[in-house]
Amino acid sequence: MGLLEGRSAVITGAAQGIGLATARVFAANGARVVIGDRDLDAARAAAKEVGGLAVACDVTSAAEVSALVDRCVTEYGGLDVMVNNAGITRDATMRKMTEEDFGAVIDVHLKGTWNGTRAASLVMREQRRGAIVNVSSISGKVGMAGQTNYSAAKAGIVGMTKAAAKELAYLGVRVNAVQPGLIRTAMTEAMREDVWEGKMREIPMGRAGEPEEVANVALFLASDLSSYMTGAVLEIAGGRFM
Repeated sequence: MGLLEGRSAVITGAAQGIGLATARVFAANGARVVIGDRDLDAARAAAKEVGGLAVACDVTSAAEVSALVDRCVTEYGGLDVMVNNAGITRDATMRKMTEEDFGAVIDVHLKGTWNGTRAASLVMREQRRGAIVNVSSISGKVGMAGQTNYSAAKAGIVGMTKAAAKELAYLGVRVNAVQPGLIRTAMTEAMREDVWEGKMREIPMGRAGEPEEVANVALFLASDLSSYMTGAVLEIAGGRFM
């Protein structure tokens, strides 16, 4: 039996990258998966692959996130795992970054994670069980030049995770976070070669991570293997910035 056998999971931003890898790993471990993504066609393709459901969802809308969670409850009878993964980047130095690009990244990452955590907790507190996994970033630990918006949002997710964990622990709901480093996705592979090589030099393990390596840690936090963990932040960065 898989680690999530018979459990239901919602994953945002799961049509590609780390989110899709997480959906695959969860499904392989017995979970019934609901994929939320703004790109409904891509979400449907991902859902078909993992045998789950696809729901169009903009995480900046509390109503759409609530509808996403409600769909899981309606179809599967409850919600056991929520992974708040959806994200965007709008990189630029502070001098060049627009207010709109700052706000867009904060809205998707920070507000989106709050929307997801809140909507999931309203269901899980009644069940008196559940696991929420929030996707932060190593950028939220150290700050990255050209990413004042992204670093601020990802650092905020850490604080939010710890605060929510304290609020929900007595109800049997655990809230943890992961902080991926340089992970090989379409987004990171679009970097200039010199930027990529510079980042590689910072990694003691000497390689980029794979999306499945993040997904496996999310699986650990979603499963009973981490039953006595809440408010934790696990780095998946090959030793970078330890």
